[in-house]
Amino acid sequence: MKPKLSIIIPCLNEEKNILRLLKSIKAQKFKCEIIVADAGSSDKTIKISKSFGVRVIKGGLPARGRNNGAKAAKSDLLLFLDADVLLKKGFLDYCYNEIQKRNLDAATCYAYPLSKNISDILSYQAANAWIFLFKEIKPYAHGFCIFAKKKMHNKIKGFDEGLKFGEDSDYVIKANRKGKFDVLKRYIYVSVRRFVKEGRLKSNLRYFYFNLYRLLIGEIRKDVGYKFGHY
Repeated sequence: MKPKLSIIIPCLNEEKNILRLLKSIKAQKFKCEIIVADAGSSDKTIKISKSFGVRVIKGGLPARGRNNGAKAAKSDLLLFLDADVLLKKGFLDYCYNEIQKRNLDAATCYAYPLSKNISDILSYQAANAWIFLFKEIKPYAHGFCIFAKKKMHNKIKGFDEGLKFGEDSDYVIKANRKGKFDVLKRYIYVSVRRFVKEGRLKSNLRYFYFNLYRLLIGEIRKDVGYKFGHY
């Protein structure tokens, strides 16, 4: 029987996070398949994934990993996650039902940090406000949580693998032009490891600059030092 949902996770050396995420997905009791698009991990990422019955395929940088996962997916509905997120009880059921009820072609949700640091909480609240304010003008989404119908994914030719930043928001902008995009009324819990490693102020200023650049000038196709899998 075809799964109701295909979850696609691009990975590179995520042994410290993938176990927590897979446990949270399995605890949902929701019929789905899980695909890990691995970019050549040298740690236990693949071993842990296979121990959960996950299908592991060849990945690459996030955009390519997501696209490869979508090609392999059996469901008509896709969910792109990052390895360092956490799903709370009932998340998949609620999101799936809201997408079906509202007939959305693509969707994201609000984010809450896996941190008690007040600056982390305020940063994500600001990001959530940005998502809400601009969803009708120029939709924004984090790559760590994007739902899309497979038909829509194929229609917009997936994620643009040539972008160096913002391929996730570019994806939902194109989906919104071709169909219906919105923000779901649920939170996904996300790691703040990038903030910790790179510095909170520096990270927030970079995100603000990059997104302002995208809003006023256009998509970013030059290398801006935004790395994958170095945590």
